[in-house]
Amino acid sequence: MNQSSKQFSRIVGTGGYLPEKILTNADLEQMVDTSDAWIRERTGIEQRHIAADDQTTSDLAEQAARQALDMANLAPEDLQLIVVATTTPDKIFPSTACLLQQRLGNHGAPAFDVQAVCSGFIYALSVADQFIRAGMVRNALVVGAETLSRIIDWSDRNTCVLFGDGAGAVVLEVGEEPGVINTHIHADGQYENLLHVPSGVSKKPITDSISERSMHMRGSEVFKVAVNTLSQVATETLARNGVAPEELDWLVPHQANKRIIDATARKLKMKPEQVVLTVNRHANTSAASVPLALNEAVRDGRIQPGQLILMEAFGGGFTWGSALVRY
Repeated sequence: MNQSSKQFSRIVGTGGYLPEKILTNADLEQMVDTSDAWIRERTGIEQRHIAADDQTTSDLAEQAARQALDMANLAPEDLQLIVVATTTPDKIFPSTACLLQQRLGNHGAPAFDVQAVCSGFIYALSVADQFIRAGMVRNALVVGAETLSRIIDWSDRNTCVLFGDGAGAVVLEVGEEPGVINTHIHADGQYENLLHVPSGVSKKPITDSISERSMHMRGSEVFKVAVNTLSQVATETLARNGVAPEELDWLVPHQANKRIIDATARKLKMKPEQVVLTVNRHANTSAASVPLALNEAVRDGRIQPGQLILMEAFGGGFTWGSALVRY
């Protein structure tokens, strides 16, 4: 492909959905030995949304996807690629992307899931961006959707206070100038046991044991690696693109912990008002967290066309990644 024929992807639609049920820190005080003050001080979280018993990940994904498609003025049947990032799929198979495709009424476009836990949306965005750059498709729907409440032990105060459910989505379309300037994704599996769910399919099939089918996390160790890794990937992204931190308009980070977000912002010398923060109201929604935050800031008018955005995330695996985007 010669220079004149290069094509890029750009974000033309965003969407988000949060379940109606809200679980506050005060509610959790009645469930486990914790306090609102303790949760706020260590995480910045005040509340989280919880899916209804009859809601699935694809239910949440559909709501976010339709919003993004509406903003993009794109009919579902015209979609050429569907990528869903999730660690809580509806079923072992088919993929949640295929279930979403069925809901939307699209027939024939490739549809598949990406599993990189909290980094899932960045990974999925990177994949869709490559499809468009390679000329294989002219548009793509990228969704991050989770029902993490299904894999939480609500008697474990170390994890149950941290997570929530939700979905966020973007529509990418081909453009002559880069919207998604580039993405950087990484992983290191040696940290498997610091953040994981013990059960699965081939190693230890899911049982009735709450412990075996719930998240386990060594919080202080995860925190240390996350802070260092996110600072590194932010620095890597800016250096690779010859961008100075002061050129950034917005940081849209993974919403896991306010202290981690603050540490990354300080590294980039960004003002608090340049950081999109939703962790206080959404908690950690894993793959949904970055697109949910992006959608909120786009729809309330903070993020404007032409502005430069750094999105970054860190998740179990460990996985991590970033995306430099001109909105």
